[in-house]
Amino acid sequence: MPRLTPPPVDRAAAARAAVAARRGRATVKNAVASRSRSALDVAETAWAGEPTSPEGSLRVRELLTSIPGIGPTRVARIMTELGIAESKRVGGLGVRQRRILGDWLAAREAKGRLRSRLVVLAGPTAVGKGTVSTYIRENYPDVHLSVSATTRAPRPGEVDGVHYYFVDDAEFDRMIRDRELLEYATVHNSYRYGTPRPPLDAALTEGRSVLLEIDLQGARLVRAAMPEAVLVFLLPPTWDELVRRLVGRGTEDASEQQRRLETAKVELAAQDEFDARVVNHDVAEAAREVVELMTAPEPGRTRA
Repeated sequence: MPRLTPPPVDRAAAARAAVAARRGRATVKNAVASRSRSALDVAETAWAGEPTSPEGSLRVRELLTSIPGIGPTRVARIMTELGIAESKRVGGLGVRQRRILGDWLAAREAKGRLRSRLVVLAGPTAVGKGTVSTYIRENYPDVHLSVSATTRAPRPGEVDGVHYYFVDDAEFDRMIRDRELLEYATVHNSYRYGTPRPPLDAALTEGRSVLLEIDLQGARLVRAAMPEAVLVFLLPPTWDELVRRLVGRGTEDASEQQRRLETAKVELAAQDEFDARVVNHDVAEAAREVVELMTAPEPGRTRA
C-alpha cells in the first residue's frame, strides 16, 4: 500500500499547532515557577478540562520540576514514591493517581505557607550569605529581604537600596539617635552595619516572613531584642573552600583578607549559639533549606 503523505498545508498546520502547544505548556510552567499559579491549581485545571489543554498535556515530571526548590533528582524520587511513571501526563492520570498526586500537592502547599517569622542568616566572611540571600530574593518573592545600612562603599555590582543602604557616618549616627536601627555593630574593626527597623516591622505586621542577613554581632543583638527570631548559621563545606572564596572574589587586599580569616575562625566557633546550621554546598539548596525554616512549626535542627 502506498504511504500517505499529508499535503504541505496540513504539515504546516500541524507544526503551528505543535508550537502553540509547547508555548502553552511553557506559560503554565513559568506561572508555577513564578508562584503566580500553584501546581495544585494546574493539576485541578487539567483534570477539570481536556487532556489536550496546556495543563493536561504537561508531563507530571515537568509540573513538579517547575515548583521552586525542587530539582530533577528530587522529582525523580518523588515520582517513584507516588508510583507515577516518567512518561505520564497530568491529564492522562487515572483516578487513583490523580488522588495521590493531588493529596501530595495539597500537603506541600499547606506546609509551604510562610509564617510571619524573622529568620536571621549569619556566618563567617565569604561563606556566601549575600549570594544565598540574593537567590532567595529572586526565587522566593513571598519572603521580605531586610536591607541593611552600612558605612562601607559599594562593591562592584551592588545597588543602593537593593543590596545595602550605603550611608555616611553622619547619617548612620542620625539613625542611631532616632532609634531607627534594630541592631548595629562595627564589623572587621572598620565599617558599621545596622538593620533599619521600620520596614522590618511593617513586613511582619503584614504577616510576611523576613530574612535578615547580618554578621555574628548583629545576630546576637537581634536575639536579645527579639528572642522569637530564628537564627541560622551558614557554614562553608570546608575551611579551604572558605579561603578559596575569600581570595577568589578579589575585593580585599592581602592584609584585609588575613584579618577577615582570623575573624572567621572566631565566628565559626560560635555556631552552636544558633537554632539551625545550613552548609552552603550549593546555593539553591542552601536557600531552600533557609526558606523551609520559615514554614517549620519550631526552629530546625542542625542541617549538613
